[in-house]
Amino acid sequence: MEIFTLQNESIIAKIDNGELIGLKWDSKEIIHQKGQPGWRNSDTEMFPLIGATAPNNFKVSTPRGTCIQDQHGLLRELKYELIHQSENSLTFKKTYQKNTLIKNSKFPNKSTKEFVSWPYDFEFVKSFEITKETLKVSFTIDPENGMPYMLGYHPAFKLNGDKKEIVKTKNTEITIDDILNVGASAFPVLNTQSIHLLRGPSLNIKIDLKGFENFMLWTEVDNMLCIEPITYYPNASSDCLTAEMFNAANGQEKFEVCITPYS
Repeated sequence: MEIFTLQNESIIAKIDNGELIGLKWDSKEIIHQKGQPGWRNSDTEMFPLIGATAPNNFKVSTPRGTCIQDQHGLLRELKYELIHQSENSLTFKKTYQKNTLIKNSKFPNKSTKEFVSWPYDFEFVKSFEITKETLKVSFTIDPENGMPYMLGYHPAFKLNGDKKEIVKTKNTEITIDDILNVGASAFPVLNTQSIHLLRGPSLNIKIDLKGFENFMLWTEVDNMLCIEPITYYPNASSDCLTAEMFNAANGQEKFEVCITPYS
């Protein structure tokens, strides 16, 4: 698919098949680049669930029965369709019909399940819009009423590689070593809708949320950090994907992430 560019005087965003693969501010790249150590992607979504399913033999219970899901849900196995384009915005859509078997890209190397499925219809829309100082990433979910779901956004930000960056909220400061020490579970930052990545005197990042109430922070290297808005932190319980971790859809659901670089 074509790589799209959204650009103004201060921001250049590059999007490939709905994935944010670049975000430059004042000519400085802030998004983790594919091929660099840490993670094979630059951004993705976690839906309709967040977290591991292997401990439960990949089985997830819903009001419509048990289905097979791999880690972080099947949405990432679907392809985006471009449905709107303007000078300052792009909108992509994924559509899923209930009980459709989807090939699991993790099989057989990282999973024992060749196919995954979900017992509800949904439409998932992801939009990018640049304003003077901000890239806004929005998500609109049109599910069947009552559908259980979790949603996470998973962007990866470029680091300097010296572990001097600080993640800061209103009440706390978190070092890269703090996040590395937690490992694969990811570092929870709960009941928070605004967070800063302090990279240095010339390039910092503020992330503000609407709809989401939490973040989790993940990396296993010193050159990249995933700052992930989430509806629920899956490692808050020793149980695997219990019912209280899920939202119940009530009509159209909307979420928003604003990424603002600053000096």
